[in-house]
Formats: sequence, structure tokens, C-alpha cells
Amino acid sequence: MASRFLKYAVLLQKYRTPLIIASCGGVFAVNMFHHVFPEVSYRQLYQAWFKGEPVTLSEKLEDVFQQVLKDYGVSSPKNFSAFASFGFHPVGAGVPWLSGAQIGIPANFNSKSDDPSGITNRTIFINGKAVDWSSETGSALQEALVFSLEAQKFAIAREVARLQSGGPVINAAVAPFCLGGVWVYSVLMKQLFGLHAGPPLLRGGVNILALGLGAVSYFLTSDAVSQWIDYSSDRRAAGVSRDYAKGGVEFYDKILSRNKTLRTLMGQKGEEMYAPSGNLFPAHLLKMKHTPYTSRREGILTLLREQKA
Repeated sequence: MASRFLKYAVLLQKYRTPLIIASCGGVFAVNMFHHVFPEVSYRQLYQAWFKGEPVTLSEKLEDVFQQVLKDYGVSSPKNFSAFASFGFHPVGAGVPWLSGAQIGIPANFNSKSDDPSGITNRTIFINGKAVDWSSETGSALQEALVFSLEAQKFAIAREVARLQSGGPVINAAVAPFCLGGVWVYSVLMKQLFGLHAGPPLLRGGVNILALGLGAVSYFLTSDAVSQWIDYSSDRRAAGVSRDYAKGGVEFYDKILSRNKTLRTLMGQKGEEMYAPSGNLFPAHLLKMKHTPYTSRREGILTLLREQKA
């Protein structure tokens, strides 16, 4: 058993460079898969369905989408396409210059303050109970799901900005970068402590320590990069015009209001998922935190003050 372990260790040492390159490339490819093929992966995952048939995006929302692409100054609008998605705010995936980008726009974007039928004609179950739209909390949730045209444009432009600036590629590069860092940590520590010719047990311990450092680096770097992309996308979308910036403030106000209402409706589970402010709590201990909606809103308010000055 020990001889077999040493044999594998020798092989790994001999071919470590091509193995690291192949591993990093494989991790990057896996992370990029649904962005390289968004129509057959991401779109199928988020596509809205009704009675067994995919929902078609309304003509109104298609016009809004095309206007956003024009306002944002997208040079190749054919690289972007929209579809009807489930949920309450736009989602997107893809690499525009490679295989195109898909942006999902939810049904509640068809609703207006004087015509919330796109929301009230849907049954939403929370904790196994249908939301009563005529109740106080139901009315609050309904109001939080209706966005003005400016807020809708900002929400779509935010996704366009993220995809246009290569956000998915940057996010996908974090894991292979940190995986390569594991090898760097391992080599540096072995050189520092003179363990390249040391006992296999000590070298194995150093490798485990390097793996731990790589994991910590991944979680910290992933959070930092995700938040940087979020803030950057917000600023790009809000920078289109003052109306877009005002729409951004409204968009995050509505998200915070929605989350506060869901915190009440969902009871204990809602308190575990949403903060009293309306921000999201971390999904797990290894995830530092989501980009706070309050901070994203404040960032746009700062931009508005800068524009006014």
C-alpha cells in the first residue's frame, strides 16, 4: 500500500505542471459551460412555463429590452436576446462576443401601478399557503413587485452591463486562479522549510495546508470579485442617464421592501434568510456575504449626487 502511494506521489510530482494546467482549464471550462451555451443551459433553467408551454416574452417587454440596448450603446444588439423568465427580477448569462447572451425578464415587469394583473393573477405559495393579495402583507408584496419603466430599464441594463463587461469570465477565472495558487503555496512553503527532499509525511502535510490556504483564498476572492462586479454593473447602468440612476434607486428600494415583506410572510425561515434591513444573509458559513442591497442603493445615490454637482 505504501509503495503504491509513493508511486502515485512520484507520478504527481513528475507531471505536476501539466496536471495543474489541465485542472485549472477543466475548472474554468465547467464554470463557463452555461455561459458558453446559455440558450441550451441557462435559458432552459430559467424559462417561464405555463400549462406545459414556454411563455413568450410580451411585445412590450421586447420593446423595452431593445430600448435598453440602444440607450446603453451596445454595438452588436444581435448578440443579446431576451426571454420570459420566472422570478421577480431579470437574470442573465452568456458571453456576448462569443456565443451571445440571454437575459430573462420576469412576468411582473408587465405590470403597472394601475394594472397589477401580471402579479395578482399568479398564485404564490409561501410556507405552503397562497399569498392573499387583498391582505396587508399581500398588498405590500404586490407594491414591491411593481416597477416603473425607469426601474425596469435599470434592472435590465444592470444585466447588460455585467455581461458586456465580461463579468461571467472574471467570475469563472477565480476558481482556477486559486487552484493554481495551491501549487504556488505548496512550492513556496517547501522551499521555505527545505522540505523538497524531506519525509513524505511532512510534504503531505504541507500540501494539505496549501490546499486549505487555497480554499480560504477562493472564498475571500470570490466574494470580493462578485461584489466588485455588482457595484461596477450598477454604476455602468446608472451612468446611462439620470433617469436610469433614479430607476436604480427605486429598484433597490423595491427589492428591500419585498425582502422585508417576505421575512414577515415566511416566519422563522424568512428571519434566517433576510435581515431586518432587507439584505440577504449568507447562504452558508463559507460564503462571506451577498452584496448588500442597501450599499448598492447608496452607491447609486452617491452617483446621483455627483451628477447633480
